[in-house]
Amino acid sequence: MQIKPDQLAAQLQRGLKPLYTLYGDEPLLALEAGDTIRAAARAAGHSERAVYTVAGAHFDWSTLLGAASSMSLFAESRIVEIRIPSGKPGKDGSQALQQYCAQLPEGVLTLVTLPRLDRQQQQSAWFAALEAAGTTVRFDAIERNALPQWLAQRLAAQSQRVAPGDEGQRTLAFFADRIEGNLLAAQQELAKLGLLYPAGELGFEQVEAAVLDVARYDVRKLGEAVLAGQVPRVLRMLEGLRAEGETPVLVHWALAEDIRALRRCKDAMAGGKPLPMALRENRVWGQKERLFERALPLLDTATLELLLEAAHVCDGLIKGLAHPAWPSEPWAALQRLALLLAQPLQGARGTASRTGTARLVLQG
Repeated sequence: MQIKPDQLAAQLQRGLKPLYTLYGDEPLLALEAGDTIRAAARAAGHSERAVYTVAGAHFDWSTLLGAASSMSLFAESRIVEIRIPSGKPGKDGSQALQQYCAQLPEGVLTLVTLPRLDRQQQQSAWFAALEAAGTTVRFDAIERNALPQWLAQRLAAQSQRVAPGDEGQRTLAFFADRIEGNLLAAQQELAKLGLLYPAGELGFEQVEAAVLDVARYDVRKLGEAVLAGQVPRVLRMLEGLRAEGETPVLVHWALAEDIRALRRCKDAMAGGKPLPMALRENRVWGQKERLFERALPLLDTATLELLLEAAHVCDGLIKGLAHPAWPSEPWAALQRLALLLAQPLQGARGTASRTGTARLVLQG
C-alpha cells in the first residue's frame, strides 16, 4: 500500500506495519522518514537493528534470507534495514526480495530504502512484492514554486519566521534560489539560522548574510524551467550546471530532445491525433506532460522549425564547428538555444511576434 509522506506519522500512531519501503528524489525527506520509523519501532520494543547494504551485483542475498529464517525461529524484536542505493537488486535480488516478502520474519520491522525509481522499476515483480507486503512512501522532488512554503514551515518548526507581506516573500524567494535542488544542504542552512539568530522574525539582510549558495541543478530540471518560460531561472541554472562541471553535450541533448518531441507532437496533432495520444506516443508524461500542454499552443510550426535548426547549429558549435551568427563558446551557444525556446513561453504572445523573436535569436 502506498501512502503520501504527510500520512506516515498518523499511520505509525495507529500501529506499525511489518515492512516499510522508502524511495524517491529527496534524500533528506527519506532520511527523516526513516528516523521517524526507527523511533516508532524502538518505542514498540524493537531494540536490535541489522543493516544490509546491497553494494553491487555480488551481494550475497542468502545472508539476508538465512538471517530472516533465524529471526522467524527465535521471534526476535528487531529492525532489519535493506538498503539498495542503485535501485537495481538484480535477478537474484528480485527473487530474494519476493521470497523475503512472502515470509516476513515474525516480530521484525523491515525498512527498505531505494533511490528514485523509473517506471520499469516500479512495475517490477520485486517492487510489487514490497508494495503488497507493507507500506510504500515515495518522496518526490519539491518543485521550485513550493520551496518558499517548505522553508517557511521549517523555519516555523524552529520558532522563526520571515516578515509578513512582500518583504517576507522576497526573503523566502532569495532563500529558495540559494538552496534549490539541495535539501540536505538547505537543512544545514536552516539549522545555521537557528543557531545565529533567536526565535522570532528574520529580516532579509539576516538571511542574505547567513545563507550560502548551495543550490544544485540537474539537466532534467533545466528542461522543465525552459518549457515553463522561467528565463531568469534558466540563466541561473545554466551557470550552475557549468560551475558544477556538467558536460555541454548532455545539456544540448536534453534541450534538443524536448524540441524534437514538441515538433513530433505538433505534427501528430496536425494529423488529427488528440493531444493526450500525441504526448503518450512520444513518451511525455509527469511534469513534462503538463508543460507540453501549455507550450504547444504557444509554438507554431514555423517557430519549431527554427528551433530545430538552432539545435542543429548548437550541436555543431559544441563539436567544434563555427557559425557566423552564433557565439563559438559552447555554454554561450547553449544559453542562446535555451532562450530561443524559453522566451516565447514566458506569456501568451501572438504567433507572428514569437516567430520573429525566434528568427532574430537564430540569426544573432
